Amino acid sequence: MINRIGVIGLGKMGLPMVRHLLAGKHEVAVYDVVAGAIDRAVELGATPCADPRQVAERSQLMIVAVGFDSEVIEVVEAPNGLLAGAGPNSIIAVASTVLPETMTRLAETATKSGKGVDVLDIPLCRGEPAAEKGELLLLAGGNRETFERARPALRCFANDLYLLGGLGAGQVGKMINNLLLRACVSANHEGLKLGEALGVDSEVLREALLQSSGRNWALETWLQPRPMPWAEKDMAFVMHEADECRLSLPLCGVVKEVIKGIKIEKGLTAPKARKPA
Repeated sequence: MINRIGVIGLGKMGLPMVRHLLAGKHEVAVYDVVAGAIDRAVELGATPCADPRQVAERSQLMIVAVGFDSEVIEVVEAPNGLLAGAGPNSIIAVASTVLPETMTRLAETATKSGKGVDVLDIPLCRGEPAAEKGELLLLAGGNRETFERARPALRCFANDLYLLGGLGAGQVGKMINNLLLRACVSANHEGLKLGEALGVDSEVLREALLQSSGRNWALETWLQPRPMPWAEKDMAFVMHEADECRLSLPLCGVVKEVIKGIKIEKGLTAPKARKPA
């Protein structure tokens, strides 16, 4: 049974995950490049580590929750990374949203290490409020036996878990989820903007539409702050995969540009990948 968990990345998703894992009576080792983030996790009862390797040495299951593909690769493959410290039969689970090809690379590197480390992708859905409540939706890809071994620990912070297929399938599911979300955000934005231009109060209209066939999750949560830090990354992933598959997805291209326009209009910026140390 897995009871020693490591968490790399202690942001708005990772820190609540740590709290729920500790509440589930797991031992939790943590690391983040931001010292203050580690301090907050330690206050909850987690064990601080100097680098990902040290996290791996203390863990049976290692959850990676950093922002970009390059950061995930560094966390796993660097000389002081997870693979360097991982023991036999341990599991690296990538909760970050990355390209399916990144998952393939990580699995190949893990196999070449000869350590018997398994890799899962477990991207998360439903956002920060669900993370705080321990009610995330988890979309997984990988070996079923590995997934079932990890499931009890993952259920500490996710109440719905789906194994969608082999490695990378979870990332595909998350990509489609994000595409549908961004399409709804785009349609809501333009629809409410048109309503305002024609003299209809946006909030009254929104409340009415929530009772109609136009209802969607993005419209339900419209009054919450919506910085959309990862929106452009999400749509770039969709367009990349469509190009790789030689699929024409014209609506996706339009959504990508609408999302970019919304962020420009609202003065929002996208996060940038941290440069490797």
